[in-house]
Amino acid sequence: MIRRTLAVSVALGIALAIVAWPQAIGLSRAPITAHVVSLRGLAIVAAVVVAVVLIVVATRSRRARVLASVAAVLLTLFGAANFAILASRGTAGSDGSPASTAGVTVLAWNTLGDAPGASVIAELAIAEGADIVSLPETTATVGRDVAALMATAGMPMSTFTLAYDNNNPARSTTLLISTELGEYAVDETSRTTLVLPTVIATPTNGTGPTIAAVHTLAPLPPMMLAWQQDLQFVQALCTRDSVIVAGDFNATVDNFAGLGTDSGSTLGECSDAALSGHAAALGTWPTILPPALGSPIDHVLVTDDWVVTGVRVIETHDDFGSDHRPIVAHLAAVR
Repeated sequence: MIRRTLAVSVALGIALAIVAWPQAIGLSRAPITAHVVSLRGLAIVAAVVVAVVLIVVATRSRRARVLASVAAVLLTLFGAANFAILASRGTAGSDGSPASTAGVTVLAWNTLGDAPGASVIAELAIAEGADIVSLPETTATVGRDVAALMATAGMPMSTFTLAYDNNNPARSTTLLISTELGEYAVDETSRTTLVLPTVIATPTNGTGPTIAAVHTLAPLPPMMLAWQQDLQFVQALCTRDSVIVAGDFNATVDNFAGLGTDSGSTLGECSDAALSGHAAALGTWPTILPPALGSPIDHVLVTDDWVVTGVRVIETHDDFGSDHRPIVAHLAAVR
């Protein structure tokens, strides 16, 4: 009995440790661990609930008392570890603003197939003063309408859309770039991420950052390999000299583990703006969960020639049709 209790306790402790920090043994993009680690807030709630149930069991069953008590302690430690990780990543964010005329504001919002509509998207982009707008699951028609509304507000934008399927808005991605950032071009015939398109814009005169609106696959069991390949594609994109990438990565910073080129980068040579701005624990998906319990899978990533002066997850648009929250980051160029 004692040996069995000890064996079960050790096995549970090891399992919880792996789930809490799967990157320690290279499992941050493996089935099960990749999903659990993406929902640390929910994992904390689940651990607390189960721990309470086990405590009740321990008080009422002499036979199960030791094992239930040990399991409750392990689950409490698991919840505390996840809480500490989320606290270190930040839940505050900051409004911020570009620190100089060389600064830009980046807005990313997966619109769930144009769900909010052009006017809502444009109003948000105008209110945020966005210079770059990344819109996964947004069609060319809505993208052009957003650009027209922004132009009317004195914010002219170049518009680029890549669609893998003109009948399915989810397989379109639109990128808007302020004309003040210069002239950009996109190879609209080039396939990027495997199933959902990523728009990659480069300056025509060679001066300025490469700008990308990203949409990778979700890590569903039949598509795990393709999801991993999508992240590797973005990792390679983040090895260019100057890069700003934003959108729906369907991955958290935990899932990026091991894909940074050094200890200071998150993916390739890019760093996560939300980590820098103390907002990386705020969930952007799904909107039916509060940010503290959601998954932070929408990102703005930048190379080290940009510094983050402010970032926040926008919670005011949860009822506008999309299941994602927008994220906005203010950046200043490092000279």
